[in-house]
Amino acid sequence: MNYLLGKKRKGGTFGGMKLTKKATALPSLKNWGGVRTVTQRIKRSQTLAENKEAVAYSLLCMANTKITDIVEWDDNYNIRIKPMEDIPDSAKQAIKTIRKNAKGEIEVELYDKVQVLRLMAKASGLLDSNQDEDKPSVIGINVKAPVEDVEEKK
Repeated sequence: MNYLLGKKRKGGTFGGMKLTKKATALPSLKNWGGVRTVTQRIKRSQTLAENKEAVAYSLLCMANTKITDIVEWDDNYNIRIKPMEDIPDSAKQAIKTIRKNAKGEIEVELYDKVQVLRLMAKASGLLDSNQDEDKPSVIGINVKAPVEDVEEKK
């Protein structure tokens, strides 16, 4: 017999709730079609929920990084990458790739700032449309018909 919360007990109470034979535990999700995908999504969302402060911090770092945090140039526009110890940790999180091209030049690619800002705006609700904007305003209008004097027309 299954009892409330999946505990096998003989009647009585559990946490102040009366246990009955009709209350059953949730069925197992194993061996159901597509459950693996659902389970993986739940685990990912739990991981994000547990680490939302770290995710928000990383997004803020990417959004606030300036190119001058990573590279520097002189009056002749000779560009060079700053030494790694001079680059702030927040700016290091914004670096997508660093590579050397065929000419021997070093290329630094940052994450797309516009996409990061869009993601942050969506997550914070800035891009949500107000549901009441499209609804028409309700205005009460009282119309009174003119009153005619029947005796005057005769």
